[in-house]
Amino acid sequence: MTQEEGTSRLAWFLTGVVIGAMVAVLYAPKSGKDTRHFISEKTQQGKDAVTETSKDVVEASKEMFDRGRKLVEDAADLFDRGRKLVRG
Repeated sequence: MTQEEGTSRLAWFLTGVVIGAMVAVLYAPKSGKDTRHFISEKTQQGKDAVTETSKDVVEASKEMFDRGRKLVEDAADLFDRGRKLVRG
């Protein structure tokens, strides 16, 4: 599974969690104060999960960028070698 697929699956999972929590809140026989507290907690948990996922995505992007830059540098080096060989 690629990084992109993993991130997509995590996003869909989190979306499902949020929808499920909201449906549970709507059908739960709690007072308004308890319901607001519950929503506040779940919202904070969702924010934390999104923040953590964002950090993971940024880190993975940096790693991919560094690998891409290394590949370009290697390709440029090979090009220079080939040009020197052709010139003799």
